[in-house]
Amino acid sequence: MTRRATLRTTHDDPGIVAGALEPDNTESMRTRVEGDELVTTIERHSTGGLHATVDDYVVNVTVAETVIEATRTHTDTNHE
Repeated sequence: MTRRATLRTTHDDPGIVAGALEPDNTESMRTRVEGDELVTTIERHSTGGLHATVDDYVVNVTVAETVIEATRTHTDTNHE
């Protein structure tokens, strides 16, 4: 049996976040942009594997958002 989780996160620029996450995505993950949302579906054969992949994904989204925001702040500060 396959286990599945769909995660929806809202971002100012979900395309940038999706691009930042792409190198870490596995074959068990499908990501798409819907408006201001990043929608990722993860399918794994075990509950433990699904849990671990979801956990890794959430950490990666958090890091991506932090880096993107820091870059925007740095760019805005240097252009004033």
